Amino acid sequence: MERRHRGFTLIEIAIVLIIVGLLLGGVMKGQELINGAKAKAMAGDFRNVPIFIYSYQDKFRALPGDDPAAQMHLGAAATQVATVAAGGGAGNGRLDGFWDSVSAADESFVVWQHVRLAGLAPGTTRTDAAGYRPTNADGGAIGIESIHQPSGGAYVRDLGGTYLLCSASVLGRLARQIDLTLDDGNGATGQVRIVPGSGYARNASAGIDNAADPAGIGDAGQYTVCMGF
Repeated sequence: MERRHRGFTLIEIAIVLIIVGLLLGGVMKGQELINGAKAKAMAGDFRNVPIFIYSYQDKFRALPGDDPAAQMHLGAAATQVATVAAGGGAGNGRLDGFWDSVSAADESFVVWQHVRLAGLAPGTTRTDAAGYRPTNADGGAIGIESIHQPSGGAYVRDLGGTYLLCSASVLGRLARQIDLTLDDGNGATGQVRIVPGSGYARNASAGIDNAADPAGIGDAGQYTVCMGF
């Protein structure tokens, strides 16, 4: 007896294609929502850190990290920086040391301990603990420094303000969204700048170049977003 093999009808194929399309659309929409949440969280970092700094100053009349009376204000566990490799010293009203420092001899590194001991920010207060340095939603390092350093040049050229806050390893699509949320949407102008690469190279005299915007910023590229305040 001859067997007849029945194939899929056009209607069945169309239904399968519709289901596949819906699944792909859901995945893409889900990824879009995840990226939006990450960009929102990263933008929140740029809003919150200045609040930590200014709140500490209001409370103790000193700059966190640069506080010469940190142990009196915060307890014996607080680190007081006498001098730093970049020059200057505690109490000079400046966050000496670079934003990407990993040394407890730098005020830009100790600043996180001070704002945490003051109850202004979450996180460990042990400078030698894993996870001491704050990170963004993608795990990139967050750091702060004074824009005018005694040596080493500005990290971002021609950026106004007193302090520089940077967030590293940010995807280009998120970097553009952060800039649009906080500033003028142009990574080469304004108070928010988008810097090529996820590293921390610094030009000792002129500062590093900014990324061209928007054509020069690739969606999947790695960037460092910095804000002056």
